[in-house]
Amino acid sequence: MFKRKFRTSPTKFLSPYLYSTHCPDEKIVTSLQSCKNISEITPIHGLMVKTGLDQIPFTLSKLLACSIQDINYAGSIFKHIQKPNLYMFNTILRAYSISENQNQVFVLFNYLRAQRIVLDEFTFVPVLKSCCKKFATWTGLGVHSIVLKSGFQLFLNVKNTLLHFYCVCQRMGEARKLFDEISGGRDLIPWNILMGGYLCASQNNVVLDLFKQLCTTGQIVGKTTILSVISAAGELNCVLTGECLHGYCIKFGFCLDLNVVSALISMYGKMGCIDSGSRVFAEVSARDVVVWNCLIDGYAKGGLLDEALGLLGLMKLEEVKPNSSTLAGLLSACASSGTLALGQRIHDYVEVQEIVLDAILGTALVDMYAKCGLLSMASNVFDMIEKKDVKCWTAMILGYGVNGEPKNAITLFHRMEQEDFKPNEVTFLAVLNACSHGGLVTDGISCFRKMVQHYGLTPRIEHYGCIIDLLGRAGLLEDAHELIKSLPIEGDATAWRALLAACRVHGNVELGKLVKGKLETLYDEHPADSLVLTSTYAIAGRIPDSKDMLENKGNPCSQTAKKEAGSSIIQLSNKEWELEV
Repeated sequence: MFKRKFRTSPTKFLSPYLYSTHCPDEKIVTSLQSCKNISEITPIHGLMVKTGLDQIPFTLSKLLACSIQDINYAGSIFKHIQKPNLYMFNTILRAYSISENQNQVFVLFNYLRAQRIVLDEFTFVPVLKSCCKKFATWTGLGVHSIVLKSGFQLFLNVKNTLLHFYCVCQRMGEARKLFDEISGGRDLIPWNILMGGYLCASQNNVVLDLFKQLCTTGQIVGKTTILSVISAAGELNCVLTGECLHGYCIKFGFCLDLNVVSALISMYGKMGCIDSGSRVFAEVSARDVVVWNCLIDGYAKGGLLDEALGLLGLMKLEEVKPNSSTLAGLLSACASSGTLALGQRIHDYVEVQEIVLDAILGTALVDMYAKCGLLSMASNVFDMIEKKDVKCWTAMILGYGVNGEPKNAITLFHRMEQEDFKPNEVTFLAVLNACSHGGLVTDGISCFRKMVQHYGLTPRIEHYGCIIDLLGRAGLLEDAHELIKSLPIEGDATAWRALLAACRVHGNVELGKLVKGKLETLYDEHPADSLVLTSTYAIAGRIPDSKDMLENKGNPCSQTAKKEAGSSIIQLSNKEWELEV
């Protein structure tokens, strides 16, 4: 008799790991943890399938954890797990939270709750991080309530993530309350999170106050803390505070760190103390390109463009190659000052040095040419950028809008969508601005609806301001008034002031008086508002009323109301001339 042959490996059915309570093959686990990319994980995954190790929860969990760098691969593994445990759910939640598919985190979290699976602290952390990335304020508040009910706020990682969530959403009152509730043995992480939150919220004085409190606790301050404080001092433009912080950095050895050195140079640049920044720069022996960029940016923002350009030559002598950010800062200064000749010299430098025209540098060139009115050059540069990002598209759309070509702006926006680029809030603001200045009411309203309904973006007051301005320019003042009354941000004066300007254009005195009264109730009246209303009377043909308002001595704004002068810089014979208008 012949023995029956196995057509499949018996190890698939008789693997000792299926019945063993010991840790499976440690070599497999070690190999998985040492993998740097999916191509290295794939053969190990195949071996696990052959040997039955893919049926062991421990090794399967390790495989899933090591695969999160590729969300599609990790998702396919998770999809075929028949009975995933909580560790596996937490792993895939973490994978989605660091990917672009944040919505899947909320789907899985709702599934876990619907199945009444007992959660742990590691479940809430990725969900809250996704709330931060999506600015999902109400969802995050709901998750916080679940955390409170389940008692997981006692865990430090959950506390810190909640604190970060409130800071990202700029709900600084709740953030401060949560910070104060953390026990007395606080480490530096909550301090750094809260300081970073106040820094993003432009409450720089609070950052300095927190730093003073931190110093009284006796804790050793870290690099992250000092970077936040230096940045806050730079924004406040307080030279004395900046010099004190510089001394603190010298005393405690922070000046040995190039990140701190770069921050100090940037701080002095913002304060206009570029000489102090240069001294900090000179004291560093091993300078990287970031340190050079900070000094060049300081000179550029201070209007010393020729000196900034001269630093490029010094970089070459020290064999430090400039990157995109080096030149982008210079181009930004050229765009702000309208110095076209210098911007073109930088463009020539890019071509001679064969510097790669990436998204950062390309966007800066597009922005510079567009602001200088050379749309053809801006368009040529835009077409030359091989790997465009959303900022590139937005800069070109904005360029068309500010130069009076709204139809080209809309055409480019549609092309952007066709090439599978997802517009963001800034992109839509550029399109709405173009529609507003071009009087394209239908296109503007269609764009606004698409922003909300198709892309799920939350409009800000600037977006509403564009729509109100658009309706106002088209003479649809009542529609603009109804929209402004329904705004979610009642106390903002920007939209009301846009409506007041529209009333002036169309000579609508009654609505203009109503809007000015609203601005008074918001305690945000500007002296120029009275001048706008006076002009409204004149345009409506009510000249006597206009004169009475100008001569009204009882008007508190009558003595101070005047139009702020603007200025424009032009180049003639290689010289710059500034004209007041």
